[in-house]
Amino acid sequence: MVNSKLKPIRTEKDYAAALVRIDALMDARPGSAEFDELDVLADLVELYESKHEPMGYPSSVAAIEFRMEQENLSPRDLIPFLGSRAKVSEVLSGKRAITMPMARALHEHLGIPADVLLSEPGVAPGDPLADMEWSRFPINAMVKRGWIPDKLNPASNAEEIIRDLIDRAGGPDVARAALYRKNDHVRVNAKMDPYALKAWCWQVLAKANGKLPRVSYRRGTVTMDFLRKVARESRSEDGPRQAKDLLAKHGIPLVIVQHLPKTYLDGAALRLGDDRPVIGLTLRYDRIDNFWFCLLHELAHVGRHLDNGQGNAFVDDLTLRRAEGGREDPRETQADDWAEDALIPEAAWEASAVKDHPTPMSVMNLANALHIHPAVVAGRVRYERRNYRLLSQFVGTGEVRRQFGMA
Repeated sequence: MVNSKLKPIRTEKDYAAALVRIDALMDARPGSAEFDELDVLADLVELYESKHEPMGYPSSVAAIEFRMEQENLSPRDLIPFLGSRAKVSEVLSGKRAITMPMARALHEHLGIPADVLLSEPGVAPGDPLADMEWSRFPINAMVKRGWIPDKLNPASNAEEIIRDLIDRAGGPDVARAALYRKNDHVRVNAKMDPYALKAWCWQVLAKANGKLPRVSYRRGTVTMDFLRKVARESRSEDGPRQAKDLLAKHGIPLVIVQHLPKTYLDGAALRLGDDRPVIGLTLRYDRIDNFWFCLLHELAHVGRHLDNGQGNAFVDDLTLRRAEGGREDPRETQADDWAEDALIPEAAWEASAVKDHPTPMSVMNLANALHIHPAVVAGRVRYERRNYRLLSQFVGTGEVRRQFGMA
């Protein structure tokens, strides 16, 4: 929990006090309340510095060079603190900003005061690009999916390729908002590759930017009534396409982007630079029931959470619903509840014969009564009973990807 006494930095006295407090917190353990306070203070300091003249401290690079001279250190000796020979070179030349992890290491091992390391606008705590290991991005898989040009030796141009992707996604600020503000409660697989996840999310945003709906999005659009309206599109044979068109009429892009290896993703609710929400789906399970639940789940995140400032991004592996032994974010449960109720209201589910006697006839009766696709009803039955061989003739396997031009 962040210190409740934190306040905006408005004066030089506030600024000086914040730097003293940052210095005291530099050894805070990640995940602790003190570490969260350090993170917030660093942001406040950066904001203050962006609006005021430099306070007369030596530059961070000058401080590092001074300490290197005192200790007779070579640039190679900084690798353990800055991460690599290339990063050392870029920091000393002023081409790379000093990040919070770098500042902590330099403070702890070289004794450089934190107020010097964090006192200039060039320092970028939490900068999503500063500590990026470009070679870890799955460039070959991205080329294979047609996201980026198949140029000669793409792996050797990883930084250029990913920076271009980030620009198309909306720039570093949008990239940071999507994934880097302590979004610790996303429903993701423990084996998920964070670099593949970044690449997938940025591809979703880039694709959305490439073809935005003509109308703007209005906060508050996504309500339970809106979700039920979307759900009723499921009864059409081309319901997924109809849903995409309906969302576009309300300013919400629906983007289909194939998942990358080691992402284990079904969908995400993200936000563009203009505050417009974006729904991204992978269709890794090409079934009608899966499409509709995933779509409604991500829309529920928009209506219940993004529009109310309760998160910047949500990415979901829906196979982890009710996973035993996992820590479940209540926001995920809330999105599940809205999606289920929008597709099949709880009262209708309890009153229907399908709950206890899931016959083909009872499935069709409830689907007809609610004006939804029978796959939605069959999917609910299969999930409730944990029997995914049941009613398989209804779930529409292989019927969604083709609507979006995917093999």
